[in-house]
Amino acid sequence: MPDKDQSSKPSRPRGRKRRERVVVAAPAYVTRAIPFYEFLGEEGLMRLEDQADWLMQEVGLEFRDDPEALAIWKAGGADIKDTRVRLPKGMARELCKTAPEKFIQHSRNAHRTVEIGGKSTVFAPVYGSPFVRDLEKGRRYGSLKDFIKLVKLTYMLPQLHHSGFVTCEPCDIPVNKRHLDMLYAHMRWSDKPMLGAITEKSRAEDSVAMARILHGDEFMKDHCVIMGNVNTNSPLLVDRVVTEAIRTYSAANQGMIVAPFILGGAMGPVTTAASIAQALAEAMMCCAFSQLVKPGSPFILGNFLSSISLKSGAPTFGTPEPVASNYIIGQLARRLGIPLRCGGSLTSSKVADAQAAAESADSMHSTVMGGANFVLHSAGWLEGGLATGFEKLIIDADRLGAYQTLLSGIALDDNALGRSAYDDVEPAGHFLGSAHTMANYETAFYDAKMSNSDSCEQWEEAGSKDTEARAYERWNQLLKDYEAPSLDPEIDEELKAFVTKRKESMKDAWY
Repeated sequence: MPDKDQSSKPSRPRGRKRRERVVVAAPAYVTRAIPFYEFLGEEGLMRLEDQADWLMQEVGLEFRDDPEALAIWKAGGADIKDTRVRLPKGMARELCKTAPEKFIQHSRNAHRTVEIGGKSTVFAPVYGSPFVRDLEKGRRYGSLKDFIKLVKLTYMLPQLHHSGFVTCEPCDIPVNKRHLDMLYAHMRWSDKPMLGAITEKSRAEDSVAMARILHGDEFMKDHCVIMGNVNTNSPLLVDRVVTEAIRTYSAANQGMIVAPFILGGAMGPVTTAASIAQALAEAMMCCAFSQLVKPGSPFILGNFLSSISLKSGAPTFGTPEPVASNYIIGQLARRLGIPLRCGGSLTSSKVADAQAAAESADSMHSTVMGGANFVLHSAGWLEGGLATGFEKLIIDADRLGAYQTLLSGIALDDNALGRSAYDDVEPAGHFLGSAHTMANYETAFYDAKMSNSDSCEQWEEAGSKDTEARAYERWNQLLKDYEAPSLDPEIDEELKAFVTKRKESMKDAWY
């Protein structure tokens, strides 16, 4: 069984064995140097944990349409009646103990490998949007061309540490085949770590198989190189999509993320505390199931809890209740000793406007301060997740750099304290031209590329461009500057051959 901490330095995986062009201008992930924000005290946390235990023991969760999952639960000692699974108090927590507190997800470029858990934070882009939006073409269904552009942009943005997976849906590709094109795009046009498909067992199996081609079978036996991300069907239903994904990824010793998607008042009780406890119960039972499948397999406890408009039923983001849940679920995950996924740059806005900025800022600030280790939807989210914004991706990534600076804390060495600066500056003078300022001016402050600090006259002379216009120019320039990371030609050919063979084995399906 793997150790609780799986972060030891590995051997080289297959995908890095030949000419590798290394261009990395930023850390592969954020290492937190500041305290976590503690929202609740011990008594409050215990009440939420007791509620989650009550749900698992007395109410139980439905595990439907997967007899193999029920057989695994039965062998593990669960109380099963029909498709309802109940766990004695403490059973889920005991099973969760074998999940690692932190683990490494390896990229084919060693410089992009990330640590997930502990004091590490990994930012990944938006996931699952059927639409895309940009200033030139407006809102439209996503295409494979859009998808490849987004993969390349994610690769080019150092503030995004992870490639994600469904940065948008390539709706011009058959539903049953598009995961193959998406996987190949991530593997070929980026060398950052990625997620895999989960919507059907065969697609999860294809993801693991392609990862084996990229990294090598022997390396994958002991190292995480790909992860699946899936939602429970809240309230209290874990369907076959979830259990088959866990049985595929966890059995292969790969990472699994399970995030209950709860809109308070719809998929969970309207009160925030009740929804948090329900999310904890659902995620804990999925973690426990993953450990029955393979003890020690990497697992990330997810939480996607939001409020809704009780007048219209539409989801709302950046409101105080989900902000509080980000803080609280961070505390609960640390008590479990399991990495956490929550939050993101979330908004209901249709465009990258002031509403989007405010809602995304509130959501992301609580995400990073609360201690999320893996942040999906970090950049690009619009319209409640229905659309990926090209400009929003750039703007959000710019703010992620600011959060990375915040999480890194401040230096307190002799240079940081700046005693030598006072040698040059008399009282009532200024430090603008001092030797200390000149030695540090390039790195002293975070440089927000999408913010404009020029005078009004300078800004007008440059075209009076707002943030969205500057972001449009930025992503187009990034694509012009893009250079593909190197990949062993033999591996590339093997990946393409796999995709071709799998596509030829099935007819097109569009739903």
